[in-house]
Amino acid sequence: MRASVRAEVEDTYAEAFRSIHAEVLVTARDRTWLDHAIAAATGNASSTILCDCEAGLDRYVGPGGDPSTPTPDDRPGAVLQFHVPRFRKDRREALERSLLVRISQNVLTCPTTACFNLLDTEDYFKLGHKLAFFGDGHQFRDVRWNRPVWVVPILAGEFVIDRRFGYRDGLMGGNLWFMGENEDAALLAAERALAAARQTPGVIAPFPGGIAASGSKAGSRYKFTIASTYAEFCPTLRDKLGEQSKLPPGVNSVMEIILNGRDLESITAATRRAIAASVDTPGLLKISAGNYGGRLGKSFIYLHPQPGDA
Repeated sequence: MRASVRAEVEDTYAEAFRSIHAEVLVTARDRTWLDHAIAAATGNASSTILCDCEAGLDRYVGPGGDPSTPTPDDRPGAVLQFHVPRFRKDRREALERSLLVRISQNVLTCPTTACFNLLDTEDYFKLGHKLAFFGDGHQFRDVRWNRPVWVVPILAGEFVIDRRFGYRDGLMGGNLWFMGENEDAALLAAERALAAARQTPGVIAPFPGGIAASGSKAGSRYKFTIASTYAEFCPTLRDKLGEQSKLPPGVNSVMEIILNGRDLESITAATRRAIAASVDTPGLLKISAGNYGGRLGKSFIYLHPQPGDA
């Protein structure tokens, strides 16, 4: 591996597209059970290509987390985001279904948890009402911690959930590509970038461990799929594709992080932090991003500072 030399940062942008999203607060007795709930509730939610939504951990709050954001029940908590593309005609129904399935099957069932809404919006889902039917007639309304909630009797005791859950516009598809001389270099750069990006509230990285090893392009030669491997950037196809390959010389592995969030400002801030934290990674040759020339989304996250940036 070459010595640590500052990698090239391509003068390009990531292309984000609009979503509708919910922000949910899950609390638990301790970090162990909180993490079990997070992993289950956000599992199989990497890509909108085939998953019902894209979901991930935004940040930890309350005891052991961000002390500036207390939790209603004064227990360890985690803010989770759930996104559905706005271009889906059934986006509202799809997001509500994802929340109901994931919270009822993965948070309600996880020992010691409770669940709260974080978006006070005009539009909302009566999520607590629907989940409470699990109580089979024994569920009841109550006020806990000055919040209107549903209480569901369960074998462990009680499950408490807010009655309403709001949703609003968000963004999906921010991304960075890390091009290394080998897999270790590309992965280390992505790990450094991810750790820095996660310091920005309001942003999630939905793929396994926050990193995607199989970045995709829109479209396929097969009619039954909407996306496929980005062949022009696959190292093992360089010789086969010849001049059609877009890999820079010396690049033998590419890792990607995808960033969804509440707004453009949050994703842009996370992107800039990610670049600064990874650009000096040994063996990293180039940092770039994927876009489709504005055909997918109209929100651009530039890798280089732009005129007028703060």
